[in-house]
Amino acid sequence: MPKRRRIKQIKTLTERLADEAARCRDEARQLAPGHRRDMLLREARRDETAMQIEAWLRSPGLRAPT
Repeated sequence: MPKRRRIKQIKTLTERLADEAARCRDEARQLAPGHRRDMLLREARRDETAMQIEAWLRSPGLRAPT
């Protein structure tokens, strides 16, 4: 069985998601309206939603399910 390649992340998940959302929005601004632009904007919104969920999961007020 081959060994898994491990990658040490330098940035936090929130930083990586924010960078990706900004990159998608910048690229979408340069495109004319169309399918590719819509997909980039959808990906940016998905990244921003993931950041909100991650922040909610890490919040101190979150209680474990019972």
